[in-house]
Amino acid sequence: MPVGRPFKKGQSGNPGGTPKDLREVIALARSHTVTAIEALAEIAGSPASPESARVSAANALLDRAWGKAKETVEISGQDGAPLGLVVTVVRPSE
Repeated sequence: MPVGRPFKKGQSGNPGGTPKDLREVIALARSHTVTAIEALAEIAGSPASPESARVSAANALLDRAWGKAKETVEISGQDGAPLGLVVTVVRPSE
């Protein structure tokens, strides 16, 4: 049995699009992009700024310029062996 109201084929789930207020907030934030980047660059290059602030500002600049580095996680069993997978199917009692 479907939960909620499933979408009809070919119909948008959000026909009204992004709410007008949100679009205005996004546009306002984007209008300050250059100022924000200049502030980050100033903090990153200022010896007077705490080291943690300089590192944080430098990371923010690099993330925005080049994208965040891909993070991978390898999960393995004991001594690097592959993990076993156990699937248990539980059927509801009638």
